[in-house]
Amino acid sequence: MATVTEPAAPPVTPAPRRARPLRDDRVAGWLFLAPAIAVLGLFLVLPVFMALWVSVSDWTGNGSPFSGRVGFVGGDNYTALLAEPGLAQTNFGTSLRNNVYFVLLVVPLQTAFALLLAMVLNQRTLRGRGFFRTAFYFPTVTSSVAISVVFLFLFSSTGSVNAVLGLLGLEGPAWFADPRGLLHLLFGAFGVDSAPGFLTAPVLGVSLWDWLAGPSVAMCAIIFLVVWTSTGAFMLMFYAALQNLPASVDEAAMIDGASRWQAFWQVTLPQLRPTLFLVLTLGLIGTWQVFDQIYVLGKGAPGGTTLTPAFLSYVESFANGNWGQGAAISFMLFAIIVGFTLLQRYVLRERR
Repeated sequence: MATVTEPAAPPVTPAPRRARPLRDDRVAGWLFLAPAIAVLGLFLVLPVFMALWVSVSDWTGNGSPFSGRVGFVGGDNYTALLAEPGLAQTNFGTSLRNNVYFVLLVVPLQTAFALLLAMVLNQRTLRGRGFFRTAFYFPTVTSSVAISVVFLFLFSSTGSVNAVLGLLGLEGPAWFADPRGLLHLLFGAFGVDSAPGFLTAPVLGVSLWDWLAGPSVAMCAIIFLVVWTSTGAFMLMFYAALQNLPASVDEAAMIDGASRWQAFWQVTLPQLRPTLFLVLTLGLIGTWQVFDQIYVLGKGAPGGTTLTPAFLSYVESFANGNWGQGAAISFMLFAIIVGFTLLQRYVLRERR
């Protein structure tokens, strides 16, 4: 009986090893990156280190900050702003107080309005969607200086807003020259016109009573301007995120008995967490760095109620020639922005 022999299995060849990138490829990659690295180093990294040196020196703006005539003063510029009672500390504390109220009002308002407008544009039954999208976004691409000049004419003592308020008997012109904050005006309506004893303690050269002043009417006009001009850009971010969300998820929630508010709060909004973090972060950075509108509309008036750290840094550096304190204010502003961004990231983190 013949035996059947099975064919021999073909030899197993080992898989070829993954080729390592050649040295020439690495060199070529670094050569392509070299122009971008040089530009970033020359115009971004190097100026940051130069400004850091200026913040710990007594440079007055004359000559090179690295010349032998410029002395090292250590943390004196920071101490004058944070620890030494005086005009520098009072101005810095006042600017922080104004900017805190500016952030607390602008960031939530522009985020809420942007999300609301994005939800409206995302409705399938809306007609003329392209027109509304362009109309909502148009203030964002308009020059901030040009819009600020228009608002300057509107809110001047002889402007349209004050004229309308005068016709209503509200004495509009005096409102925008009043250095008192809205909270102080509210307290005054209840007979509280002076600080209680426990609110006289100073914090950064500003009493606790003044910290509770609230934004002035002039600052409220700037807040309205910034919210109007910045909402359109954030609206497009929310709108793009809503376009990428599957409609079946919301429909399933509605079928399960969820109301529109429950579907939005528990289904839609959690899916917008990355976009919400982006919008809040950009809004936080932009509000702490506000300068254009302050320079055109207020310049700190009335009574320093429109003074912000960014504008104070400009005044100390370019107007007063105190470049050390101006640079120190900039770096403290940078630390504030980084701190609030990290806190915001912690609050909006995804939880299991």
